[in-house]
Amino acid sequence: MQDAYFGYVRVSTLKQGAGVSLTEQKDAISRYAAAKGLAIAEWFEEKETAAKQGRPLFLTMMRKLRNGQAKGVIMHKIDRSARNLKDWSDLGALIDRGIDVRFAHESLDMTLRGGRLSADIQAVIAADYIRNLRDEAMKGLYGRLKQGIYPFRAPLGYLDTGSGNAKAKDPAKAPLVRKAFELYATQRYSLRELVEKMDRLGLRNYNGKRLHRSNMASLLGNPFYAGILRTKNQYFKGIHEPLVSQSLYKAVQDALHGKVRKKVRKHDFLLRRLIRCKHCRRLMYGEIQKSHGYYRCHTEGCPTKCVREASVSSGMRAHLAALQILPDEADILGRMLGEMERDGRQAIEEGLKAVRLQVDSLRQRMEQLTDAYLDGVLSKEDLQERKQRMLLDLAGKEAAEAELRDEKGRVFARIAKFLELAKSLVGAYESAIFENRRRLVETVFSNLEVDGKKVTFTMHLPFNRLLFREDVPFGALNRDTSRLHGRVFDAAEEGVIAQRKPMSREQLKQLLKYLVAHPELLPEHQNEGGIESPAALSPSRQPPRRCQGENPLLGSSARDI
Repeated sequence: MQDAYFGYVRVSTLKQGAGVSLTEQKDAISRYAAAKGLAIAEWFEEKETAAKQGRPLFLTMMRKLRNGQAKGVIMHKIDRSARNLKDWSDLGALIDRGIDVRFAHESLDMTLRGGRLSADIQAVIAADYIRNLRDEAMKGLYGRLKQGIYPFRAPLGYLDTGSGNAKAKDPAKAPLVRKAFELYATQRYSLRELVEKMDRLGLRNYNGKRLHRSNMASLLGNPFYAGILRTKNQYFKGIHEPLVSQSLYKAVQDALHGKVRKKVRKHDFLLRRLIRCKHCRRLMYGEIQKSHGYYRCHTEGCPTKCVREASVSSGMRAHLAALQILPDEADILGRMLGEMERDGRQAIEEGLKAVRLQVDSLRQRMEQLTDAYLDGVLSKEDLQERKQRMLLDLAGKEAAEAELRDEKGRVFARIAKFLELAKSLVGAYESAIFENRRRLVETVFSNLEVDGKKVTFTMHLPFNRLLFREDVPFGALNRDTSRLHGRVFDAAEEGVIAQRKPMSREQLKQLLKYLVAHPELLPEHQNEGGIESPAALSPSRQPPRRCQGENPLLGSSARDI
């Protein structure tokens, strides 16, 4: 075996390895060995780039050659052996020790000074080639990054959509990745606990296996999910749709790097910072007494003492049941919504045509300005001034066209999701995890007030519209019409709520008109039964818009607990 030779072949990519490149190299080496009367004792087939050191099979072959397990090695070409000068230097050291290194493609005698010099020159050229290739590749990558396109594999929660395209959200994993950010930002989970939680929810890696703690830390620290591309400490603005907001990402980074004090809470209350005392207007604090949760007013001398959490939850379930759309109502609303959507699409198309005509007219006028300048009618200063005004006007028209195009179907899709939620409010409340249940409460109820043992539930628009469906038509209110503040729901009436009659077709039609006129009041839905409550749902931040000739209902109800 010591008189035999090793055969070494290499391809830079797996794609080359699956093709004919390895076969052609082996055939060339075999023909060379047969012509020279040399025997190949062992083959080494490498599918790694030579630009970096550390190719495992190459290093194994070099170690065997140093141990004298073969007389020498036959390679296809010099650039197949080494494109980094460190590996070429190691080959030179073997040649100096008397190891026979041959190349099937080049007729070089490595024992002679002239052959070594020629081989050294080719090795240097090969090293320079790979450096230039790397530089050109990096230019292409940075060009993509500057365009906002991520040229690498899509992170977990996104999908690759082809070269030169922005990454798209993975409909299955994107909601779970967002949920991981939201849970960790609460500071109630360690990385290990979060891994366990997300594993139960179904978040897996690319291979369908469970994430490790280090994988979760890398995921939470990746700014890609907030719309930022990062590579080697350089940052670029991405054009893909972010999964999380900048504020949520920053909160997660602060928690990851220990910049915030971790909140220690033995028991988290569903209505924490949501329920108030009606007398002193102070928030009521949750506490555990005899294994039961209570909300207590701590203002000295206040007549309101405490209310049991289970009783408040029971009242919320009753109100959610009162808000639910009945199956017959849902069927009629679905058909009406489809008809309104078709009419709305036609109106939007007409609006788009009008805007396009205005855009075309502006462009023609800009061309006429240029002709007037060339004919000497306008000076250069007048041309620039008028052109600037027209460009601003054109940009406004194009923005209006884009807004109309984006608006097409978006409002109706949100209404459909809202109606889908309204069909199963109680089920969503009872089956949701704690975070989503709390978000549902924040979305539906605008105010929870306690007066003695009585809890008053006030709902956001448009939910209060569903609560008073049987008492008030959905049209305009007269000046002397009651706004229905403080309606009391007692135990006897709750049974009536469950047996209420469906709304009339006219009421359903007015409900849809109201939702179309006030899309900013609709909650943003999230997968897994969760709901994102927008700022528009807070009456203190943004008062609801009013339809012409209409006063919005300010719905609230009180209940003795």
